[in-house]
Amino acid sequence: MKVDDITLMAYVDGELDIEERREIERELDDSPDLAERIELFRASSLPYQDAFAQQKLPPVPESLTRKIAELSRTHASATSPVPPGPAADPAANDAIAPPNIGLPPSAPVRSLMRFSAPWLAAAFAAGVFSCVVGLRLLPGLTGLPGGAATVASAPPASPWVMAAAGYQALYSRDTVAVATDPAVSAKTVADIHQIDGLPVRVPDLSAQGLTFKRIQRLRFHDKPLVQIVYLPKTGGPVALCVVKDAKPDQSLAQQKINDMDVVTWRQSELSYALIGTAGQVDLGQLGKLIAKRDVDAMFSQAPLPVRPVAS
Repeated sequence: MKVDDITLMAYVDGELDIEERREIERELDDSPDLAERIELFRASSLPYQDAFAQQKLPPVPESLTRKIAELSRTHASATSPVPPGPAADPAANDAIAPPNIGLPPSAPVRSLMRFSAPWLAAAFAAGVFSCVVGLRLLPGLTGLPGGAATVASAPPASPWVMAAAGYQALYSRDTVAVATDPAVSAKTVADIHQIDGLPVRVPDLSAQGLTFKRIQRLRFHDKPLVQIVYLPKTGGPVALCVVKDAKPDQSLAQQKINDMDVVTWRQSELSYALIGTAGQVDLGQLGKLIAKRDVDAMFSQAPLPVRPVAS
């Protein structure tokens, strides 16, 4: 049996049969590295199933069910073998769903990481469509350092921002109530720096009343997307999402996407989106503190260079 990370996740979740478990346990006797990986998977396991079991979820609208079925059929057609033709437009595959969208409430959290059915991507895309319909701008925006002028309007949200806002809308306090082990978070930060090549800084927002819960490596448009989740004293979770973006710096702009407040800015070739339930946290002020680096960094990262954002 091939003992890869997928198999180890199944082992940690008790989803292997007796013979498969015995085979892995025999490997453990001779492989300290394997034992360490299993401990990391155990430490990162979060009780999503119990959290969702406590939620009173509304029924799935029939219109959404039809849309998911339609998108699933489209996905199946798109992934069928086709004759060779002209090279595809590199921008044609922008809407890649983060890997952990659409987990049924009854399924184990680890099953999500091994689940590849096309309806997951379809469900996420349907959420993005809803975000497009509900996108509207909020007045009164404050710029980044050096730019105190009020912004009268903001450009439409990027596809990755709308997708991240739709993803964040799935979270509740219960789903993020248990923090990830600090060692796992530190390893994730190191992977983001070394593997993804993103000089992401994890802000310590405890002085602002937000408790760090976890950091995740997601994907959008087949590119790294970092999600850092915090929990305020009351209300829903807040996420800081970051992607690589070589465009010029851009000052703070605030928008409303469905029921989520979103503050975006671009700085030092990184794009940021601060996302939370509307009306709960002053995301504009919080974003300004993060952009100016008026908060400490977590996990002992070395200070990273920063350029001021144009006003």
